[in-house]
Amino acid sequence: MLAGLQNLTFEFGARPIVEDATWHIHPGERIGLIGYNGTGKSTLLKLFAGEYQPSKGTIEKSKTTTIGYLHQDLLSFDTNESILQVAMGAFERVMQVQKEIDELGKELELEENEAKLIRYTDLLSEMDELDGYNVDHKVEDVLHGLGFKQKDVSRPYKEFSGGWRMRVLLAKMILMQPDLLMLDEPTNHLDLPSIEWLEKYLLHYQGAVIIVSHDKYFLDRMVNKIVEVYQRKLHIYAGNYSYYLQEKEIRVEMQQRAFENQQDFIRQQEKFIERFKAKASKAAQAQSVQKRLDKIDRVEEASIERPNMRINFSIEKVPGKVICTLKDVNKNFGSIEILDGASAEIDRGDKIALIGANGKGKSTLLRIIAERETFDGERIWGHNVQESFYAQHQLEHLKLDNTLVEEMQTAGSKKTDLELRTILGCFLFSGDDVDKKIRVLSGGEKARVALAKTIISKSNFLMLDEPTNHLDMHSVDLLADALDKYEGSMILVSHDRYFISKTANKIWEIVNGKIVEFKGGYEEWVAWKERMEKQALQQKQANPAEKIKPAEKVVKELPAQPIDKEKQKEQRRLQKQIDDIEKKVTELKQLRSKIENDLSDSAIYTDSNKFSETGKMYKSVIAELSIAEKQYEELFEKLMNNNI
Repeated sequence: MLAGLQNLTFEFGARPIVEDATWHIHPGERIGLIGYNGTGKSTLLKLFAGEYQPSKGTIEKSKTTTIGYLHQDLLSFDTNESILQVAMGAFERVMQVQKEIDELGKELELEENEAKLIRYTDLLSEMDELDGYNVDHKVEDVLHGLGFKQKDVSRPYKEFSGGWRMRVLLAKMILMQPDLLMLDEPTNHLDLPSIEWLEKYLLHYQGAVIIVSHDKYFLDRMVNKIVEVYQRKLHIYAGNYSYYLQEKEIRVEMQQRAFENQQDFIRQQEKFIERFKAKASKAAQAQSVQKRLDKIDRVEEASIERPNMRINFSIEKVPGKVICTLKDVNKNFGSIEILDGASAEIDRGDKIALIGANGKGKSTLLRIIAERETFDGERIWGHNVQESFYAQHQLEHLKLDNTLVEEMQTAGSKKTDLELRTILGCFLFSGDDVDKKIRVLSGGEKARVALAKTIISKSNFLMLDEPTNHLDMHSVDLLADALDKYEGSMILVSHDRYFISKTANKIWEIVNGKIVEFKGGYEEWVAWKERMEKQALQQKQANPAEKIKPAEKVVKELPAQPIDKEKQKEQRRLQKQIDDIEKKVTELKQLRSKIENDLSDSAIYTDSNKFSETGKMYKSVIAELSIAEKQYEELFEKLMNNNI
């Protein structure tokens, strides 16, 4: 067992969050921690991280167990270091060893010292054991997987937005490889390719992982256990999210049946007591039955307690057939081209999901449609269009010193305070909650306020940028149902595959600066993409020009396609360089093994000069080998690209 809770109770003031909870975490488990907003998911993670102490019970953890905890509060961290340096913080010991090696190397150049020589050699061996000469490659691989380009890794951390900063901190966290990795909404700031990369990475993670997420697709692929926080208890299910839904339904049904059976039994016993308690011959028996009833362990009714947001989108005006038309739209950020002569049309009734990798311009296109971004080209609104825009950054733009009612007033709906309080009640803010300051709200509560501000305008066209971030799964379901029933039109950006599949009837994708439209839902689009990829592969395999064969034969069969002599010349040059570097790597590895054998011989320590020279040579060989291996990778990649 890596960690666990034993009969734990935790309270905020007089409010219990969990009561008498027991939960043991074992190596290799991938656990989905779920529950409605405010039930205590993040609190449980903070208990494991040592940020909170239990009111009763114990938190069990081995002294050697390491814990990594990724959460939204980490965004307060700021630094002038590059993102590569920030992520390299995962290898603290490697960096310490490298620093000491560099310092000792300089000292030994000026003065020989046997003790320092021994220490220097020990550090070189430790560096090799830690695989310290390859950490740069490891860090860059993870950063690339999470969507960073090579040119980004040297940029200062402080230049990046909150979402990208969270990716850097996620990279650092997974590179640390703690025994227990706790991730609080890790997909909130990831695009689809990055989510897929994270899924593949975590599937092979050696430690245990706890994930808090509202992304049902992500949980289904990732976890092998679900822990639900419900009615201050922990309910554990051995399976993924879909399994949990099935099992919970069975569990609730069995509990309800047990409750009804017990109620029937209680009613029968009470009838007996009522009938015979006054009869002398049966009074003692009636009293005995009453005592048994008093001691019975009552089964609770299985009614599901859950907070239900009442999201009712309504529209005042019916727009014309066309909502918005884009003609020959161009948009660049410096040398980065986002849109190039893009054209598209949004019609009444369209519910469009704008999807793709980060950096492709999804949010930029949404801002162009919303008239929040400058561009070249035309954007033409249709007749009677009343639009409303919900953006990712709206949560950051909420005024922290406003009360909830004051913040709702800024939406310009001209509604009375009583009307605004009623609307806030629909979003689970009741009583004194509406007088709270925005600054004390959780991420999920802020998201609900921003969403409430979006819908009070009675717009017939919604533009939504990541509306499900910070919402729990039940709230995502309610929002999806409300948007499905919404009589207006909308375009949304989301990386929540479940949410997209429930709401969109069209898919937009930005490809080579153009808007490509697919008329159909998300699952149909995925199936179509898979068919297109399969067809492309089959065509490539069926095309003789794509098969590997001697150059002369290709020329005979395809006389219309002349051989690119320059390309062949470049291939031969690259192949020769690869052969040379392969030979060099082999020689360096042999030399490294020879030096390691020399250093393992105790006789070398008696000759300080020889020991010093051998140590320097070993460091030089390791550095040269690292450079050679990197050169080999770069050349091989060039050769592959040249073959395409």
